Amino acid sequence: MDIIRKLEAEVLRLSSDFPVVGIIGPRQSGKTTLVKMISGKLGKPAIYLDLENDADLAKLADPGIYLEQYRDYCVIIDEIQRLPGLFALIRSLVDQHRVAGRFILLGSASPVLIRESAESLAGRIAYLELTPFRLDEISDGTDWQQLWLRGGFPLSYLADNDRKSFEWRQFFFQTLIERDIALSNLAQDPMLIRRFMRMIAFMHGNLWNTENMSRSLGIHSQTVNKYLNFLEYTFIVSRLMPFSPNSLKRLIKSPKIYIRDSGLLHYLSGLETINDLFNTPLLGNSWEGFAINQIQSVIGQKAETYFYRTHQGAECDLIILKGNKILACVEIKYTSAPKPSKGYYVSIEDLNSDNNFIIIPGTENYRVTKDIKVNGLNDFIKTTLPGLI
Repeated sequence: MDIIRKLEAEVLRLSSDFPVVGIIGPRQSGKTTLVKMISGKLGKPAIYLDLENDADLAKLADPGIYLEQYRDYCVIIDEIQRLPGLFALIRSLVDQHRVAGRFILLGSASPVLIRESAESLAGRIAYLELTPFRLDEISDGTDWQQLWLRGGFPLSYLADNDRKSFEWRQFFFQTLIERDIALSNLAQDPMLIRRFMRMIAFMHGNLWNTENMSRSLGIHSQTVNKYLNFLEYTFIVSRLMPFSPNSLKRLIKSPKIYIRDSGLLHYLSGLETINDLFNTPLLGNSWEGFAINQIQSVIGQKAETYFYRTHQGAECDLIILKGNKILACVEIKYTSAPKPSKGYYVSIEDLNSDNNFIIIPGTENYRVTKDIKVNGLNDFIKTTLPGLI
């Protein structure tokens, strides 16, 4: 696939310029497969260590001695967040022998990896975030319904049929519960985490309320926030924060909550086929979350995203912001005949936005008013968004 070749080229480029490359992203997004594919193309021998493998972990009983003997190799360390103490050692080894491509570090918990490496490896590391498949990466966007239903994890999206895809997500979720969360020491009761995740699926696209979740689960609000933080750190959940311009209006202050991968959302909601999805009240919120995630994945670090809502009724699903400039004000609708809502008109006026879009499925592209353009999601991502950011 073209996307695989592009990712290979990007990792090789970064490895030729920086001593350390950090590849971050959720489990099963293809990080390990990618580095194994490029390990023979680095211009030097490579050694691979998986910190979830007991044998590899034992090799690092004295990591300084072990790693020093591979000073002329590229050392690939998978699940680096398992041993955060390695960051300071890697800095020391790089400073003693600074050459490009000494280490490639893979991590499934982005804030952990970034926080630790920012303190130890500043100026020595370049990052690449590997997301599940995006709409702009699949063939001409023709399989957008399959991507929406199944999500972007490669083995889910590429499964032979919907049933096998659904089963893959079931096993992925079991692994998340039984291994990742258990190893984090956050939960003693796997059933509690299952209830927590299914409640988040129910809340998908709505305002987050810690106290309501705490009462529903019968646990302390601090524990609720710890669970949510962990799921955000591991790329499962995202919070979209409210935009707060200088305004006298009473603004909503709570974030909106989303399950990042639409396929995982649909598994947690029991939606196996596209007909299941079309016949659920979750349809609109699912489409909103899918569209926002696709847009955010393309934007990356180039701009920031927020939503806008006031107590007076103004509402905009997505604000794209760069510096102090609003690049776009976006409303998201699952319909073929969209009409701007009154709250959206008010948002445009409040924010004084010049670029306003209603994002819909399909390929249509036209102006609904002189200030508001209707865009199919695929066209917006591939054609409009690059010109904005």
